[in-house]
Amino acid sequence: MIVLKRFLKTDFRQDLGKIDVPALIIQGDDDQIVPLDISGKLSVHMIKDAVLKVYPGAPHGLCSILKDQVNADLLAFFKQ
Repeated sequence: MIVLKRFLKTDFRQDLGKIDVPALIIQGDDDQIVPLDISGKLSVHMIKDAVLKVYPGAPHGLCSILKDQVNADLLAFFKQ
Protein backbone atom coordinates (compact mmCIF):
# COMPACT_ATOMS: atom_id res chain seq x y z
CA MET A 1 0.00 0.00 0.00
CA ILE A 2 2.88 2.38 0.74
CA VAL A 3 4.31 1.84 -2.75
CA LEU A 4 0.93 2.57 -4.32
CA LYS A 5 0.54 5.80 -2.32
CA ARG A 6 4.02 6.95 -3.38
CA PHE A 7 3.29 6.15 -7.01
CA LEU A 8 0.01 8.05 -6.93
CA LYS A 9 1.68 11.11 -5.43
CA THR A 10 4.78 11.09 -7.67
CA ASP A 11 4.85 13.64 -10.46
CA PHE A 12 6.84 12.28 -13.41
CA ARG A 13 6.28 15.27 -15.71
CA GLN A 14 9.76 16.75 -15.24
CA ASP A 15 11.32 13.40 -16.14
CA LEU A 16 9.42 13.18 -19.42
CA GLY A 17 11.20 16.20 -20.83
CA LYS A 18 14.55 14.47 -20.25
CA ILE A 19 13.76 11.58 -22.59
CA ASP A 20 15.86 12.14 -25.70
CA VAL A 21 15.11 9.06 -27.77
CA PRO A 22 12.02 8.28 -29.84
CA ALA A 23 9.25 6.94 -27.61
CA LEU A 24 6.09 4.98 -28.22
CA ILE A 25 3.30 5.61 -25.73
CA ILE A 26 0.67 2.87 -25.81
CA GLN A 27 -2.55 3.31 -23.88
CA GLY A 28 -6.14 2.17 -23.95
CA ASP A 29 -8.90 4.75 -24.07
CA ASP A 30 -10.80 2.85 -21.37
CA ASP A 31 -7.97 2.97 -18.80
CA GLN A 32 -9.77 3.49 -15.49
CA ILE A 33 -6.55 3.60 -13.42
CA VAL A 34 -4.54 6.17 -15.39
CA PRO A 35 -7.01 7.95 -17.69
CA LEU A 36 -5.82 8.73 -21.21
CA ASP A 37 -6.67 12.43 -21.03
CA ILE A 38 -4.36 13.04 -18.06
CA SER A 39 -1.54 10.73 -19.10
CA GLY A 40 -0.89 9.61 -22.66
CA LYS A 41 -2.42 12.63 -24.35
CA LEU A 42 -0.28 14.96 -22.24
CA SER A 43 2.89 12.85 -22.22
CA VAL A 44 3.15 12.72 -26.01
CA HIS A 45 3.66 16.50 -26.02
CA MET A 46 6.29 16.39 -23.27
CA ILE A 47 8.58 13.85 -24.93
CA LYS A 48 10.47 14.86 -28.05
CA ASP A 49 9.81 12.41 -30.90
CA ALA A 50 7.00 10.63 -29.07
CA VAL A 51 4.13 8.80 -30.74
CA LEU A 52 0.85 7.97 -29.00
CA LYS A 53 -0.91 4.75 -29.99
CA VAL A 54 -4.41 4.53 -28.50
CA TYR A 55 -6.23 1.20 -28.36
CA PRO A 56 -10.00 1.73 -28.50
CA GLY A 57 -11.80 0.09 -25.59
CA ALA A 58 -8.59 -1.20 -24.00
CA PRO A 59 -8.15 -1.07 -20.20
CA HIS A 60 -5.09 -0.36 -18.07
CA GLY A 61 -3.69 -3.91 -18.37
CA LEU A 62 -3.67 -3.93 -22.14
CA CYS A 63 -0.15 -5.37 -22.39
CA SER A 64 -1.47 -8.60 -20.89
CA ILE A 65 -4.74 -8.94 -22.74
CA LEU A 66 -3.63 -7.51 -26.10
CA LYS A 67 -0.04 -8.75 -26.06
CA ASP A 68 0.03 -9.78 -29.73
CA GLN A 69 -1.15 -6.33 -30.86
CA VAL A 70 1.25 -4.58 -28.45
CA ASN A 71 4.17 -6.69 -29.65
CA ALA A 72 3.33 -6.02 -33.30
CA ASP A 73 3.13 -2.28 -32.65
CA LEU A 74 6.42 -2.33 -30.73
CA LEU A 75 8.19 -4.18 -33.55
CA ALA A 76 6.79 -1.76 -36.13
CA PHE A 77 7.96 1.19 -34.03
CA PHE A 78 11.44 -0.27 -33.61
CA LYS A 79 11.77 -0.80 -37.36
CA GLN A 80 11.16 2.90 -38.08
